[in-house]
Amino acid sequence: MDTVLVQPSDARSRASGLLRLGPGDVLTFGRGAPGAPVGLELAGDGVSRQAGELAAVDDHWRITNFSRTTTYVVENLEGAGEHVKVAPGRIGAPIPFEISRVVLPVADGFAGFTVYAPQHSYVDGSAGARAAGAGERTVLPFSLDPTAKYFLVLLALCEPRLRAASAVAIPNAGEVVDRLRPLPSCADLTKSAVNYHIDYLATTKLRVREREGTDGDLRMDWKREAIVALALRFDLVRDEHLRMLPSRRAGQ
Repeated sequence: MDTVLVQPSDARSRASGLLRLGPGDVLTFGRGAPGAPVGLELAGDGVSRQAGELAAVDDHWRITNFSRTTTYVVENLEGAGEHVKVAPGRIGAPIPFEISRVVLPVADGFAGFTVYAPQHSYVDGSAGARAAGAGERTVLPFSLDPTAKYFLVLLALCEPRLRAASAVAIPNAGEVVDRLRPLPSCADLTKSAVNYHIDYLATTKLRVREREGTDGDLRMDWKREAIVALALRFDLVRDEHLRMLPSRRAGQ
């Protein structure tokens, strides 16, 4: 099971594609040096050769800052400015965010990468499980955080069929933006951000199978249809969630 996904999302990164970490795996990052490679290489004179490391834990991750002088910042990409400062020399700082960006200052700007922690563990509420006490924790097959922005995007996509099972049309990215923008947390939401959340839902949270032979707009249409169908089939979004959406009378 992948606990952490690391995406080199900066032009300074010399890696491509997702890097997958399971519980206990460690990924080093930095500029690297001959004979001392790093798992994620970042360009920039201001980046230490061995800048730090990420450690995947059961359902979250920790970051260590090897720098003696530079503070790193881990931003919550789902929040409203929340961030964690990782002081020089800090070992194993736990990061509570599901979608984060690690930011390292360099002489001419910033270097960074995105970290996803999509798995969550929850207490099994049954009396039998509480009595047993021991054993592995229950991990939900579809682990969704109702406080996350991607959940609002999923809810907006599913809304027509939640309100009328016979509804056929699924909102496009622009319609999702219009539906969610009255919410303070979505005031700056864009079409590209909605498509980003749809990709994250399809590939990481709901793990829908990729349909071959589609690209461009058709590929995004298929993803929207696939995640809506799966979410409704397994009651991942329900009628009671609709209260999270803005009133239709408020600018709708």
